[in-house]
Amino acid sequence: MLRVVHHMPREVGAVHIRRYQPSDHEALYDICRRTGDRGGDATQLYADPRLLGHVYVGPYLALAPQWAFVLDDGAGAPAGYAVGVPDTAGFAAACEQHWWPPLRRRYPAPTGPADRHTPDQRLARLIHDPPTAPDWVLARYPAHLHINLLPPAQGQGRGRALIGTLLPALAQAGAAGIYLGVAVDNHRAIGFYRRVGFESLDDGLFARLLP
Repeated sequence: MLRVVHHMPREVGAVHIRRYQPSDHEALYDICRRTGDRGGDATQLYADPRLLGHVYVGPYLALAPQWAFVLDDGAGAPAGYAVGVPDTAGFAAACEQHWWPPLRRRYPAPTGPADRHTPDQRLARLIHDPPTAPDWVLARYPAHLHINLLPPAQGQGRGRALIGTLLPALAQAGAAGIYLGVAVDNHRAIGFYRRVGFESLDDGLFARLLP
């Protein structure tokens, strides 16, 4: 059973890092969409503005909110977030039971050649066939995370502060290591992850041990 660890909010410069609150839900979906094109705005890429959020942030807010942290502008408005889980395999099982079934009914699996799928169809494919890390990765790095910051909050140490808030929480919940996926051509993100201690495992997979 996953153990909940409570942390006090942190102040980083003029920005406040705090735990996710249900009132943040729509703002985090919006951030996910506005940073969904390799850190840039993906709004124009998708006909359904909620699809990115359903795949990349919604399940964490629904099933693991204790490990969701929000970068607050000091006035209550989210400017970024970090979400993760200490047990990827257990989280995947929970998603199969509680998160993906209603979305699979709403978004049919795409048919036809994959190279002809629209961006929305490619996301629908992830709903029906969620990606998973290889067993050899999960054996050493059972946790994983996602982090997104709006452009005005990027490049000021705030992503590092979010990582520095989430990783100890996951470690105290029992995770010995953590991995993440990133597009191989997203060089800015790769540089960031290397600076906060992640090393490349395979194409698009980065990981680090937790203290």
